[in-house]
Amino acid sequence: MRIKASIERIPGGMMIVPLLLGAIITTLFPDMGKTFGSFTGALMTGALPILAVFYVCMGATINFKATPYILKKGGTLLGTKILTAMGIGFIAAQFLGNGMISSGFFAGISVLAIVAAMNDTNGGLYMALMGQFGKKEDVGAYSVMSLESGPFFTMITLGVAGLAAFPWQTFVGAVLPLIVGMILGNLDKDMREFLAKAVPVLVPFFAFALGAGLNLQNVWKAGFLGVLLGASVVLITGLSLLLIDRLIGGNGIAGLSAASTAGNAVGVPAAVAAANAAYAPLVPSATALVASCVIVTSILVPIVTAWWAKRIGVKSQIV
Repeated sequence: MRIKASIERIPGGMMIVPLLLGAIITTLFPDMGKTFGSFTGALMTGALPILAVFYVCMGATINFKATPYILKKGGTLLGTKILTAMGIGFIAAQFLGNGMISSGFFAGISVLAIVAAMNDTNGGLYMALMGQFGKKEDVGAYSVMSLESGPFFTMITLGVAGLAAFPWQTFVGAVLPLIVGMILGNLDKDMREFLAKAVPVLVPFFAFALGAGLNLQNVWKAGFLGVLLGASVVLITGLSLLLIDRLIGGNGIAGLSAASTAGNAVGVPAAVAAANAAYAPLVPSATALVASCVIVTSILVPIVTAWWAKRIGVKSQIV
């Protein structure tokens, strides 16, 4: 059986399939974790410890010795993505506050969901598209952009929007696993290779644990709204990234390739709520919306990027 290959045919499959599996189990057997307890219960409720390990391993892949070009390209795209999310989050905060819409078509939407969906780029998708339409240096720019991973910048954005005050210890705690990983990976290349192998392996495990905290009825309700939010991520961040990429001498392809939502972002609402319990009621709907964005942006970004490449006369390097 080709289970892995079948899952990977689905955009964001290694994140989405385990997440949906966990949600299905919890919806059908809500007390399963408590009933079996032990390791089974821990797996269904242990998203945060798994995410902590994931961020250490992710940090190990970031090289301090990135070239000036990589720093310029990656830093510019990173800053633009974060500032765009921050601006949209600030505007949304004027209408939503630190809660969410409870009824109507937009039921479930919150600043937490919006910012989490916009803050983090799908690195695998970006590197695949740049490998097809860009340069090797552009692929390497993700080593800088991967600093988006985790809840750190989302918490900063929420703070700037005036929605939450996180103590400095919380900020340090959110980014410390990533920093530890970066230090280990740069001190020892063997350690980098060792930890880097765990990054893709951990994704389905924390996705399953996150899914186990979801009710499929909420996911279903978020479905079409998730499609709209995903399209908005591509449109809003895509335009800003396209413009800034061209301003620094690029052709815009790298910018558009970064206009997606990373699978890692699905874990951000839960991580933020762990730092500030006021966001706990928003986690199920925000997680469902971000999961929808992962799928939608994974489909739209390659289409938009390929269209733009054709328009400016850039041919695919993959025949």
